Amino acid sequence: MPEIAVNLHMHTRYSDGSGSHQDIADAALEAGLDAVIVTDHNLLVLEHEGYYAKGDQKVLLLVGEEIHDQERVPQKNHLLVFGVDQELAGEAKNPQQLINKVQKAGGLSFLAHPVDPAAPLFNQSDYSWENWDISGYTGIELWNGFSEFKTRLNSKIEAVFCAYLPKHIARGPIPETLNIWDSLTAEGQKVVAIGGSDAHAMPASLGPFKRTLFPYLFHFKGINTHLIIPSPLTGNLTPDKKTILEALDQGHAFVGYDLPHPTRGFQFKGSGGHGSAIMGDEISLKDGVTLQITLPLKAECVLIKDGQPVKTWMDREICSYTATQPGVYRAEVYLPYKGLRRGWIFSNPIYIRH
Repeated sequence: MPEIAVNLHMHTRYSDGSGSHQDIADAALEAGLDAVIVTDHNLLVLEHEGYYAKGDQKVLLLVGEEIHDQERVPQKNHLLVFGVDQELAGEAKNPQQLINKVQKAGGLSFLAHPVDPAAPLFNQSDYSWENWDISGYTGIELWNGFSEFKTRLNSKIEAVFCAYLPKHIARGPIPETLNIWDSLTAEGQKVVAIGGSDAHAMPASLGPFKRTLFPYLFHFKGINTHLIIPSPLTGNLTPDKKTILEALDQGHAFVGYDLPHPTRGFQFKGSGGHGSAIMGDEISLKDGVTLQITLPLKAECVLIKDGQPVKTWMDREICSYTATQPGVYRAEVYLPYKGLRRGWIFSNPIYIRH
């Protein structure tokens, strides 16, 4: 099955980003992405949706929205909304009502940066998700590039270091977010994980130091959501948009940190006497299930069941495991990069049921 790389959760000058939709498309083309999903704050700008091309290359730009209650201080409960062609920002005060409206409109909703710590030194508030008494959402943003950056803003020296050497920042999803995801899926929910760049291409200054914090191109070479789709994209907006949204809805996806090494080619599959499964699917345990993980490069691979590691392989490209118990199984992969062990790939689960 074909694989495509999608970068999602980004902002233009329509909200608090510095670039245009064309700027984003140009950066996506240079990064070799297949699609991007723009999510300006409380604003749906659908007229920019479509394919953008440069020579023989093309990229699909889709438009979603990041909705939150702008009157709330601080502005918690940010929701990424995809696949809806009507403005729903008016529902932001009630997260459950908003999620219900997204469902009714045939769209998808993801809890944006569920854990988003404050950085008081730089007047950045905590924008974490707060209302957990909700249901009906598609998934969560497991790894948010900008939220992780905020965890590094403990001093002005560290901030300057990160601004000028951004390749040293990313290490993986915030551990508390991983724990939340595992807790949700352990309760029996299917919760799709995505990775978001939260790109703003934000001009910043600290005394004499002036720099654009993480241009779009840098983000697009970093944390991406890779989708497994049933057939190649056609080059036409309507069917390709449907293909991407369906893959996101089904959880046929993994989060890949493509900067240390491209993650294209990763696979996580299950097979047994009663069928086969890929990420996001359910499969029956009857007669046993063999899980197979294929990596693009020899690396450290950890198989997680219900939030706990059950098997670790070192320096391997192909890893196999026979599951004899039901549970929620997912894979984490790590690489050494810039002197540290870094998160590289985080798969969506295969749900093994009785």
